[in-house]
Amino acid sequence: MSTPEPVQPIPAVQPIPAARPDAAASSEPPARSGPVPAPGTEPFVSLHTAVVLLAAVVIGLVIATLTVLSGAHPATAAVAGLTAAGAGTTVLRSLIR
Repeated sequence: MSTPEPVQPIPAVQPIPAARPDAAASSEPPARSGPVPAPGTEPFVSLHTAVVLLAAVVIGLVIATLTVLSGAHPATAAVAGLTAAGAGTTVLRSLIR
C-alpha cells in the first residue's frame, strides 16, 4: 500500500471591497447614466405648462363624460369638454404657480 499524498491547503480568498475607499471622501456627485443633454438646451415645455395643460385635459374629459352620461349627443359633449378645457386653462394658469 502506498502513502497518500499530502493535501494542499486552499489559498485564502480576499474579499471584494463594496465601494472605492476614496468614494466617501469625494465631493463629486455620482456619474449619471443615460443621454446627457447638450449645454444650453431647454425643454420643449416647462413643468408649469405641462401641469396646466394636463389638468385642463382632465377637466375637459370629466365634463365631456358627464355630458354624455346626462343623455346629450356625443358631439355636444365634445364641444362642452373642449370649452371647459379652454376656459380651465386660463384659470389654472393663474392658480398653479
